[in-house]
Amino acid sequence: MVADVPDLVTRSAMASWGDFAAEHPALATFGADRLQRSTAYLATVRADGTPRVHPVAPVIGGGRLLLFMEPTSPKGDDLRERGSYALHNGVIGTGTGGEFFITGTGRPCDDPDLRHAANEAASYDVEERWILFELDVTTARCKGYGDVELPEPTTWTSRST
Repeated sequence: MVADVPDLVTRSAMASWGDFAAEHPALATFGADRLQRSTAYLATVRADGTPRVHPVAPVIGGGRLLLFMEPTSPKGDDLRERGSYALHNGVIGTGTGGEFFITGTGRPCDDPDLRHAANEAASYDVEERWILFELDVTTARCKGYGDVELPEPTTWTSRST
């Protein structure tokens, strides 16, 4: 029942990256550092319900978590049609430096001011043809293996409705 999915996404609890950062600044700082160090991995859901994983370069700008992607990217179709995602930072070895993981919903964003903020915040050259997506945050958590100090608490869940 794909037609019902947008209603479920709208009703789920989610927040912008800025809302998350305001409620739990230490965890947001930890996460931003991990997500922007190297390639991160975005999981989306295909039309048949199976997962798909993509390497991505997230951008945090204007209080938002953003992704640029090619117009033909299957991850864009997944986000437009089903919305749900999970995002995990890239790790070295077995997690040296800590792990950060979030879930939420994503959608295309055509706000010119937000695109400008994303262009400015990106650590790479942005192509005009790329589509901008915003990722809202429903849950966030981090994990370490004794080599990194973790924020307290290590998990966060949106209270927005």
